Amino acid sequence: MSYLLGIDIGTSGTKTLLANKAGQVKATATAGHDVSAPFPGWSQQDPRQWWRAACKATRMVLEKAGV
Repeated sequence: MSYLLGIDIGTSGTKTLLANKAGQVKATATAGHDVSAPFPGWSQQDPRQWWRAACKATRMVLEKAGV
């Protein structure tokens, strides 16, 4: 069976959604990542954390869906 994987990299976490071709959601998962505020009014993130969170959330959503 074919599936569609959606990945949303947000401020505090990366969310994934796995759906079949008809659009029926099979599973969702979220993996968090940090936000650094080194100075007042500043906000930054490490792109490596986005990648790790995307990989982790993808593994989690596939496991939840039993794929």
